[in-house]
This record gives sequence, C-alpha cells and structure tokens, in this order.
Amino acid sequence: MKRILLICLGSIALALGGIGLLLPVWPTTPFVLCAAGCFGASSPRLLKKLENMRLFGEYVQNYRNKTGISSRARWTSIAFLWATLGISAALVHSALVWIILGVVGVSVSIHILTIRAKVSQK
Repeated sequence: MKRILLICLGSIALALGGIGLLLPVWPTTPFVLCAAGCFGASSPRLLKKLENMRLFGEYVQNYRNKTGISSRARWTSIAFLWATLGISAALVHSALVWIILGVVGVSVSIHILTIRAKVSQK
C-alpha cells in the first residue's frame, strides 16, 4: 500500500512540476525533486525513467549526486524564466502584477545564479 501511495504522490508531484514549465510563478524543481524522492522510495524503475527524461533528468541527477548545475542549464533556466515572465506581463496590464513578476524574476534569477556551478571533469 505504501509503495502505491508513493507512486501516486510521485506522479502527482511530477505533473505539478510539468505545470511549472508553463506557469512562470509555479515552482518546478521542488515538485520534480519530490517526485524523485517518492519514486526513489517506491520504484527504482520509475526513478530511472525520471532521471532519463529529457526535461527533468539532468536536474534530478545533479541534485542527487550533488554535482551542481551546468552553465547551459543555468542560462536556459534564466532565459525561460524571463521569457515566461515577459509573456505574463504582456498579457496582464497591471502595474502591481508587473512589480510582483519583476520581484519574482530577480529573486529566482539570483537563486539560480547562486547554485553551485557544475565542475567539468576532463
């Protein structure tokens, strides 16, 4: 029963993380890491599938192995963040919302920039 519950929770968390790819203020990483934790405790096969996913795999592996974030992932994340925030700002004509989006954008950008850089091994 515990295994089934963890698989269900992991699947829900992964779906919520996927929503975060489309919504600029919806977090992606915590949900994906939650899914990894649930799958790790219930299904090694599902964890392996998550680690091999094109969208989330690198992030899960880097977090689990404590290897940091690649430069490409860092700048892709920041570019995608600001692109979605810009789209949101263009759709909403409210100065308050623009300020909130700006604060979120700056805060998340700072967070991403402070994550340890992945050291390339030669």
